[in-house]
Amino acid sequence: MSYKLRYFAITLMLLITLSFTFERQAHAYVDPGSGLLIFQGISAVVSGALIYFRRRIKSLFTKSQPTTPSAVQPVNDPH
Repeated sequence: MSYKLRYFAITLMLLITLSFTFERQAHAYVDPGSGLLIFQGISAVVSGALIYFRRRIKSLFTKSQPTTPSAVQPVNDPH
């Protein structure tokens, strides 16, 4: 596992280094509203995923009660 992670990290650093090495000037314009639109879309996806998986996320932080039949107390009938 450690070998695969190390190999991935080295490959990623090499790709990032190469992307900065072969950098070219871009002749394009992105208005400020586009960045805000992308940020809004990403935050909507994250919020939607948190709401969709809220039970599973909540179960990670809370202890569940045992559901075995031994946990049920018998009722004593006075009659």
